[in-house]
Amino acid sequence: MNKWRSPAAEYLYRNDPRLQARSAGTKAEARRRISESDLKWADVIFMMEREHKQWIATQFKGMKLPRIEILGIPDDYQYMDPELQRELRALIDPEIDAMIAANK
Repeated sequence: MNKWRSPAAEYLYRNDPRLQARSAGTKAEARRRISESDLKWADVIFMMEREHKQWIATQFKGMKLPRIEILGIPDDYQYMDPELQRELRALIDPEIDAMIAANK
C-alpha cells in the first residue's frame, strides 16, 4: 500500500545527486498509486515483490514499460527500519552504479 518500503526508499534517495526518485504503490488503497505518467517518466523501476511487476504488466498492457527490477524485499518492515535501509542500499546502490557506468 506504499506505506513503508517504497516511501523509505524514496526518502533514502531523495537527495542523491545521481538520480530522481519517487514512490508509488500498486494497490487501490495506496497513498499514491503508480500511473502511466510515472512509467513514462522512469528509466528504471525498483519493485519490492514480483507480484507488483505482474500488476503493472496487466494494468498497462501494450505500453512500453521501463526496465523493472525486483528487489525481493518482503513486507516485514516498518518505515525507515534500519535493516530495511541496509537492504535497500545493498540492492539499489549497485544497480545505480552500474547504470551510471553504462552511460559513461
